This record gives sequence, C-alpha cells and structure tokens, in this order.
Amino acid sequence: MADKVPNELLEIIEDGEGVTTEFKEAKTGLPKSIFETVCAFLNRNGGHIFLGISDNGEIVGIEQEDIKNMKKEFVSLCNNPQKIEPTVYLNIREYEIKKKKILHIYVHESSEVHRTNGIVFDRNEDGDYKVTHSPRIANIYVRKQTFYTENKVFPYAEMSDLREDLIKRARQMAINNSTQNHAWADMSDEEMLRSLNFFGKDLATGKEGLTLAAILLFGKDSTILSALPHHKTDAIYRVKNLDRYDDRDDIRTNLLESYDRLIAFADKHLDDKFYLEGTQRIDVRNKITRELCANLLIHREFFNPYPAKLIIEKNCIRTENANRAKMIGKLDIHSYEPYPKNPKLAKFFKEVGLADELGSGVKNMVKYTKIYSGGVPEFKEDDIFRTVIPLTSVAENELKNTGNKNYTENYTENYTENYTENLNKTQKQILELIKEKPDITQKIMMEKMKLSRPAITLNLKLLKEEKIIERIGSDRKGYWKIIK
Repeated sequence: MADKVPNELLEIIEDGEGVTTEFKEAKTGLPKSIFETVCAFLNRNGGHIFLGISDNGEIVGIEQEDIKNMKKEFVSLCNNPQKIEPTVYLNIREYEIKKKKILHIYVHESSEVHRTNGIVFDRNEDGDYKVTHSPRIANIYVRKQTFYTENKVFPYAEMSDLREDLIKRARQMAINNSTQNHAWADMSDEEMLRSLNFFGKDLATGKEGLTLAAILLFGKDSTILSALPHHKTDAIYRVKNLDRYDDRDDIRTNLLESYDRLIAFADKHLDDKFYLEGTQRIDVRNKITRELCANLLIHREFFNPYPAKLIIEKNCIRTENANRAKMIGKLDIHSYEPYPKNPKLAKFFKEVGLADELGSGVKNMVKYTKIYSGGVPEFKEDDIFRTVIPLTSVAENELKNTGNKNYTENYTENYTENYTENLNKTQKQILELIKEKPDITQKIMMEKMKLSRPAITLNLKLLKEEKIIERIGSDRKGYWKIIK
C-alpha cells in the first residue's frame, strides 16, 4: 500500500518545477528522458523527480499494475554502466496523493561527473542540457573537486607515500568478498588506485596527484598528518569516571586500521550477544558496531577539525562526526533518503566488505539494536551528525545488580540532558521563545528568527515527537508547554 505524501514533499510539488524539481507524466512506463534528469541532478545540486505529475503540476497518477515494473526497471538501470556511468544507488518510493499513485526519486549531488548513454548533462532552471563538448563541463569538474573533500588532489603525493601492505590487504579483502574473479587481482597497485578514481588533476597547478581518499586509506601516518594535520578519531569508554573517561584510544592513522581499532575497542567494552537468524548464529554486537564504525569513518567532512568520536556510556553508544548537512533535525528512519557524503570512500568500503549498500546500514542498526537492547537508534543531522544506540538492557541489568533506587531517575535525567545538548540552534531558539511567551504563534517565530514557515513547522514537529514540548488547546487559542 502506498504511503501518504509527506508535507515537505507536498510543499515541493506545490512550488512547481525548478532547478531541483522535475515532473514527468510516465503514462506507459519510465520516461525516455528520466536518466537525463538523473544525470543532470547528480552533476548539479541534486533534486527531486516525481513520476505521475504533468509539467504544469497536475496529478495524473500511474496505474497500479505498472508501478512494480517501473520500480524494478529503474533500480536495474541505475546499476547498468551502459545506461549511467558511474553507476549510482537511488531509491524510488511509491506515494498516494488525491487518490492517485505517484513515484518519487531523490537524487543526491554526486562527487563524480556522470554520463548517461555517454553524454554529460547539467541542470539549469527546469531543463537538462548536454554539456559533453561545452566549456561548462570544466565548471562541473571544478565544483566536484571543491565540494567533496575526498576529491582534494595533492599533486606532490606519490605512490611511495602510500603503504604497499595496506593496498595488498585491500586487494585480498576485495577478492575474498567477491563471488567471482575480482578485477583487482590482476592489477598493479597504481592500476587499482586508478580504477577507484583515486588520482586526479590539481586544477591550480595542472599536475596530477593522489586524492585525499587515497591518502586516508593507504597513506603512511606522516603522509596523512601532512595532508590533514587535525585528522583524528576518538574512542572513549565513560561509565564510572563521568568527568573524563575510563578508557580511551586516540586514533590518528589510516581509515582501514582506524576501523580495526574502533571495532576492537567496542568488542572490549560491550557485551557479546548472539542471535539465531533462521539457522545461522549472528553476532548482534558486531552487526551494530560494524555499521557504526564504517559510517563514522566514511560519512564525515574531513576538512572540519572536529574529531570523529565513538563514545560508549552506561546507557548508550554515541557517535559524532563533522557533517555537511542536507537537512537539520532527527532522521525519520522509515522515510529518509540516503545519500553518500564521500561516495568514493563508501564504494571502496563496500568493495572490500566493510560496509553494505547505501541505506542498508541504518536499517541494519535499527533491526539489530532492537534485538540487542530492545531500543531504537536515533540519528540527528546537523553540522555534527549524531547517532545514539540505546543500551536499555544494560541499564536495567545495572539497576538489578546495584539495587540503586535512584538509578532509573538518574538515567532519565542524564539522557534528557544529553539529548537537549544535541538540539540544533533553531530548536534551542524556539524553546527560548516559548519560555518567554507560551502562546507565541508560528508567524511571530518566523519574524523573530527570520525563518520560513516550513522550517519552523518542521522543528516544532521534531520537538513534539521527542516529547520536549506539547501543544495545549487549539492551534489558534492554545499555548505551548515545555515538558522537559
């Protein structure tokens, strides 16, 4: 059954077509031009494609019997390099609006330049334009290199600045992870890195060099710190000594060995739990920490000096990493659209078996956290991306073992305090305005904070969902009450 269209998508539809929005009728199947738009959005700023809506915004709908085949065909073509190159992971969702079915595709901005049928497209206003032989294609390459930090080229970095043992290890991991003969098996080290697009041209000097992605994965420690002096991942265990920590690993090395050390740290301090999935015995702890650690290392803004953190506390596991946010607030784990922060690093981690397909990581963490502790993870996107994995059962065991009657009260108080610290700037401002004037209207909030109505509405909704505020009375004559 199709979901109801979320309010934020309704607003996008009402605004009509533009640089980041495209309508297509799709009466008899996927439109022939759909991958021209996909390609243009990937190369520009990303955007939303709606199938079943005419150019003028009329909801024409799609026949139910055609939807399954259209979704299947779209996903298949996304993974076909003859249709789009490099291939891309995109989700296509079914919604119902005005009793008619539509399909929605969110296309993220990519770090690479994409082609469909060998042609490069760019986006301008509400159209897709061929730029394969146009001077505009150079602008796309410049934009990609400066926007995604993994693409930063270091023209004086050479193969000798990398560790051969790490490249050899990655090659073997990919071979072991493959069901067929892997292409890397017969490649030289340099050929392997070129197949990953880990070489680039520095547009300032015109000299070719290794990218930051290559250096972070395979670089010697001295090379990494020369390229990125603030590079650091912090693993902290804080249960008894709440002012500082009980154990810590200050990690300043390549991403492969950083992953190993994070997993070892988690294994050291978290209970080991197994679960039968059919007839297979599953290590639930490893399922959770594997996703957490891979996401912490891959999906971060490396030029931001804020260190990535894995923090294990009595009641939860938390991760924090610098982020280039696409939205602000708590992610809806049922409807969010995943997008890669560093696509080349994500592709590498998937190739060697340290990460799954984009989007599956969050689903796995939700699934296995429920088994591990009975809780549900939280994901909050802002300039710092935060993940919280509750360890409810661990907290309950602590209460039983100590007989501490105040434990539950302290747990709730500490959790609330930690959560409040994680509110974004807009939400904190809203709380301050409500404290000053409980009957404040959204219109006045908009005027005082100089924000749009959708931004205010979204953050009020998030605060209500987290039971931080509630609305007493009607929308017109009621008032806001702060619960926490």
